[in-house]
Parts: sequence; C-alpha cells; structure tokens
Amino acid sequence: MPKSVYHVGLVGITGYAGMELARLLAQHPSMRLTMACSRAESGKRLGSYYPFLETLPGCDVCISSFNADEAAKSLDLVFLAVPAGTAFTIAPDLLAKGVKVVDFSADFRIHEQAVYETWYKQTHTAPHLLSKAVYGLPERYAKEIQKADLVANPGCYPTSIILGLAPALQHHCIQANTIVIDAKSGTTGAGRKASVANLFCEVSDTFRAYGLVSHRHTPEIEQELGLLAKTPLTVQFSPHLVPMNRGILSTIYADLADPSLTLDTIHQIYSDAWANEPWIRVLPKGRLPETRFVRGSMFCDIGLAVDPRTKRLIVVSVIDNLCRGAAGQALANANLMLGLPVDTGLANTAPLF
Repeated sequence: MPKSVYHVGLVGITGYAGMELARLLAQHPSMRLTMACSRAESGKRLGSYYPFLETLPGCDVCISSFNADEAAKSLDLVFLAVPAGTAFTIAPDLLAKGVKVVDFSADFRIHEQAVYETWYKQTHTAPHLLSKAVYGLPERYAKEIQKADLVANPGCYPTSIILGLAPALQHHCIQANTIVIDAKSGTTGAGRKASVANLFCEVSDTFRAYGLVSHRHTPEIEQELGLLAKTPLTVQFSPHLVPMNRGILSTIYADLADPSLTLDTIHQIYSDAWANEPWIRVLPKGRLPETRFVRGSMFCDIGLAVDPRTKRLIVVSVIDNLCRGAAGQALANANLMLGLPVDTGLANTAPLF
C-alpha cells in the first residue's frame, strides 16, 4: 500500500536544480523534504537560506552534511543534485540500505562505462549499477521507472532533443545520420557556482556558443536517439548560452527520408505520437514555440516546419531547463518510483511571468 506521506532527502540543496526541487517539494501533497544536505551551508535553517520557503513545509529543516546511515533511518528516496563524479560514490551505499535514488548527474545515464569515462574524463567506480539504472524520461520509460530503485534523470538539452525527434525517428521521417542540433540555454544551465564566465556583465547583452564538438550531453543524446532509430547514431550538437535566466530552445534539422513528405503528414504523425502525453504540446502548423510559454512548467512545446527547397524537417523544441530539464522531471520520476501518479505536485508549478 502506498504511504500517505513519503520522506525524501536532497543532497545538493544549494544549486539551481536543488533550489527548484525544494520549491516543488514544498507544495507536494505526498512528499516531505526532511533531509537537505550541503557541506558548505551545514547548520543553517532551510527557510533562512531560501526565504521563499519560509512558512512552507520543510522550511524548518536544518541543512546538514550527508550521512547515508541517517538517510536510511527515515528516508524513502534521495535526490542527488550533485556534480558528475560524486553521485556514483553516494548512490551505492543508499541503494544497499534500501533507499531509492534519483540522480541528477550523468553518472548513470550512459549505458557503457567506456563511453562515460571518455567524455567525463574520470573512472566510474560503480559500473555494476549502469545496467540497473533506468533513464528517467517518463514518456519513454514510465513502466521501467515504476520498478526502478535507481533513476538517471536526463540532461536538460537531451530532454528537449529526444522529445523533439522521437516521432520522426520512430516513423522513419528523416535520414537519421543527417541530424544537426542548434540549441540555446539560459544561464542557469551553467550552474550556480561562481565563475567569471557567468557573471552578469559577461552574459548580458551577448550571445555565445560553447562546448562545440565536446559537450558532455552529446553521448547521452546519441545513445537515446540511437535507441529510437534502432541503429547507432552520430549527431552534430552545438549548444549556445543566451542572456536569460531559464529555458532551452533546440532547433533541430534533418534531411527527409522521403522528399515527398509534407508538413501535413509529419504534423499528424507528431500529433498522434504525443496525443496521450499531456506535457508535450505539438503546436498548430505555422506556430513556433517560445521559452516564455513553458517557464517553470513541465511542458515541452514542439513546432514543426518542412523546407520544400532543401527537403529538410525542422523541429523547434522548447522546455524550461530547471523544471522539465531537471527538478520537475526528477520529481515526476520519484512519483512513479513511489507509486504515485506521475503528475503529483507538478500542476501549475509557476506563473507565466
């Protein structure tokens, strides 16, 4: 029998994803944040550290250093909002003690140890868990997530790209080896750690590419798109930083598999593919999505175009990087793992402006 209230912990409370998750958990009807961890801020009251939580559930939690034994005494699930290379040192102990884990980092997203180590430049110390971790995209793996003890929360860019391309790949609308992805993210995607490159004067009133040919989300994107296409894929992925706080817009190009395919046909394929997924909105023909209309929400808005001159499909996929691309998606995964409806606590997550 499901519990009326589940007790959860969050390791990495001070980052933007941790902040967003704390906000969402404060209004969740069936989860209570009872452990919030940060070595740097240990000893502080959560409501004092984040004044927006004051008077809300969880505000009186004392931030502490993480202790797996203490977590195992009272927690049903722990969220790990920690950098890559940290989660695989924490998750094994929690799992061994019977605590479910949702990991925000890339430590369990990549199926092959060698691929992870090539892109992340470090040795994976828990490779035995790679085959047990479920990739946490509810629209693709909800049944597997429900049975999982360890879920790898997808990256923000991959979420927008996989959802944007899934119908085209599954229905063979495009030539899978021609995919080019031009993606833009708000500055919260770079994290909350102090960095000269992310100072206001460095990101305001400018627009720059970064991580060309080396962005760490590339193998994750290729892995999941390859599974959709049922063949290994190599894609061109070019991320950019734009001077806004939050949001991702991915513009994706691919040659049509059949040059005679029309926008009408592809739009119908997309509409049918996502008809039963309330968080994915395929916009009417002629409309393109904007980041402001998904801000703070779980929505992925998708716009489509077919260029009759170049015979290419163009997909524009938009999400909020902190909610759909991180904390909200992690909460959806936790809901499924704990036997709750996937959308529990995720309706009306934020105002439009």
